[in-house]
Amino acid sequence: MPLTEVAVRNTKPEAKPVKLSDGQGMYLLIQPTGSKLWRLKYRFGGREKVLAIGQYPQITLKEARAARDDARKLLANDVDPGEHRKAVKQAGHDRAGNSFEVIAREWLTKYAPTWSPSHVETMSKRLERDIFPWLGSKPIADIKAPDLLIQLRRIEGRGALETAHRVLGTCGQIFRYAVATGRAERDPSGDLRGALPPAKEKHHAAVIDGSLEPKERERRVGELLRTLHDYQGGFIVASALRLAPLVFVRPGELRTMRWQDVDLDKAEWVYRVGKTDTDHVVPLSNQAITILKDMHALSSASEYVFPSARTRTRPMSDNAILGAMRRMNIPKDEMTGHGFRAIARTLLDEVLGFRVDLIEHQLAHAVKDANGRAYNRTAHLPERRKMMQSWADYLDNLKSDTREKVTPIKRKPKTEKAA
Repeated sequence: MPLTEVAVRNTKPEAKPVKLSDGQGMYLLIQPTGSKLWRLKYRFGGREKVLAIGQYPQITLKEARAARDDARKLLANDVDPGEHRKAVKQAGHDRAGNSFEVIAREWLTKYAPTWSPSHVETMSKRLERDIFPWLGSKPIADIKAPDLLIQLRRIEGRGALETAHRVLGTCGQIFRYAVATGRAERDPSGDLRGALPPAKEKHHAAVIDGSLEPKERERRVGELLRTLHDYQGGFIVASALRLAPLVFVRPGELRTMRWQDVDLDKAEWVYRVGKTDTDHVVPLSNQAITILKDMHALSSASEYVFPSARTRTRPMSDNAILGAMRRMNIPKDEMTGHGFRAIARTLLDEVLGFRVDLIEHQLAHAVKDANGRAYNRTAHLPERRKMMQSWADYLDNLKSDTREKVTPIKRKPKTEKAA
């Protein structure tokens, strides 16, 4: 039965806390000290939570019910009221509940567990430096494409064109989150496609390039693999160095690899790609499984497959792999952590003859079908499993300098169209 103002005012404290229900999860908690506190019990993500609404009489029954209704509207749009309140507090009490900054911080909080700490920090700093001072306090539904473009031009003007493109992508994700949670009607960032000059593509150094003959490419990759295999440093970094060529993921994704995402029995690693905000499946070859089983004996007590040498509560540092390569006298203009991706993209296509779309899927690049729809994470998974095992076997051959054993997959000749 709903509460009345008289009941709320006249109910006296007892020796133990007393709860008076008002319905729909809201109740008044009367403490033995005499304080009367409004609380809302709700479930989110399969967990029961409690939201503190305020204290009576500062918050009246009518005001508490209004706060409850607002919280239930957020829940209806798949937004945690507790996390929303934290975002509002973090943004500052002068910011409206549906301001761009509040929703951006709420979005960051929601997805931060799926990203590396460095990625979260980088995105936060970009927003705090380039967007929040000018657009943070505006209701997100009122922000139009020209408003956003002004800020992007400001970033471009200081010579940070690539950052401008990245900020545009981040803002697009925030707008789409606002649409999905009922705080905006559309994403205006899509209207800015082509408004910025294209950023120059960064080419990450690898031991191979287009000027080398195929046999010379294989020879150089084989030398690199033997060097990595002979690394004399710590076991954690040594294992990461040996796994990197087998899975060819981005360096940040490798160093923050979590045991909860690895299924050794199914021989696959499934994690969230921060760059595209999608799940990605990495089939694990027999060689990769061997490395991971050895690591499991050492680091299974940690959340991370490759924990920091200083504390098991954090992953190894950004520069662990790069620093190891420098200590092995591998120049930075010849090889970087990203270079393994370039090697795999080139040799899987040009030597082993695998389909380009399979390679692009495994590189976690966005691949679309003939109708422009993005494939899901499990697209062509059986073929990708075969490709990853073939790739691991091929690398073993190169490392052992037995290239004559490698039999490239023959491409099917293109059929000529009838005249």
